[in-house]
Amino acid sequence: MTTIDEYRRGFSEDPGYLDFAAFGPMSRSVADEQTALGEILVRGRYGAASVFDEQDIRVREAVRRVARFPTDRVVFQPNASSGLMHAFFGLTGQVLYSAREYPSIPLAAQRAAQALHVLDPITMQPPQGVVTPEVVRDNLTPATTAVAVSLVDYRTGYRVDLEGIRDVIGDRLLIVDAIQGFGVVEVPYEVADVVVAGGQKWVRAGWGTGFLGLSERAATDLVPIVSGVTGTIVPLGGSYEEVPPPLQGAAAFQITRADPIAQARFATALEGIADVGVATIEASITQTVSQVIDIADEFALPVSSSRDEAERAGIVVLEPGPEQVTSLTAALINHGITATLRDGTVRLSAHVSTGEETFEALRGALTSFSSSVQY
Repeated sequence: MTTIDEYRRGFSEDPGYLDFAAFGPMSRSVADEQTALGEILVRGRYGAASVFDEQDIRVREAVRRVARFPTDRVVFQPNASSGLMHAFFGLTGQVLYSAREYPSIPLAAQRAAQALHVLDPITMQPPQGVVTPEVVRDNLTPATTAVAVSLVDYRTGYRVDLEGIRDVIGDRLLIVDAIQGFGVVEVPYEVADVVVAGGQKWVRAGWGTGFLGLSERAATDLVPIVSGVTGTIVPLGGSYEEVPPPLQGAAAFQITRADPIAQARFATALEGIADVGVATIEASITQTVSQVIDIADEFALPVSSSRDEAERAGIVVLEPGPEQVTSLTAALINHGITATLRDGTVRLSAHVSTGEETFEALRGALTSFSSSVQY
């Protein structure tokens, strides 16, 4: 078992970094793993390449420890969007999602609908962009066969109630884009049928990493339309003169061999998360986010994201007046604060490694901002 302090010491990003919802700087252990396997790739020593073959089961076992999907219902993906493409191209019927979703969900739904003509994307307009069980219930129709949601909304930082949504949608498929909360919030992934996430944000494994996890029903019902050479039944003797059929289950949803070094990075990061425990990480981030909110309150900056711990993850959204956006942006830049600026809001996102130096930098930025505001 790893303590939260031991886990925290594995990171070394510069003070002022508050943009984990965009990407999370890798831990030293992940970087070391990349270096070690990269050296094997450089040297090509006889027999050493077997370590690359071991990474597929390793990464699926690491996903199992965090997301609780059996390893045979997990397949590595190079990013969350690829997993969503596999899922939506395998669907038929009517799929419901928020019109304010991050583009990965609507693009996958629309592309599948345009290409195959068996999927009917339907959007809902949730108040303030917040997807609740009540909003989903009010937008369901008898034709709805699947509902797609983000675990944490990228604009508002709102964490959806997965169990509540499962209750209202019944036996329809539930598809979850978990990238904005995977690894840092403890949620019941088992109520979902499809879960995808990438590792470049909160998992802090770098780009080119992710997974697709399927329920037993989804592993059977989804059609593996985009299934390549590694997603097929290997013929005896290795001859491909005839196109082989796809594998059964999650393994069918892959196109070609994955990057084993990316798999190793993802596995290393997930093993670290599993060793300390997602619930422990969540408790630490909850405290950190509360500190960010407290600093915003000191300077009377409006916080538009939820203050309820059950409705948030690592994101805090500040919404200054339109006339204040430029001066706030300048103050943050001048004090070395890395954040996301979008649609007149400032999105700050904190991790377990966010420390006092970052809080002081943020406080300094807001002090400069407040002194420049004209009342």
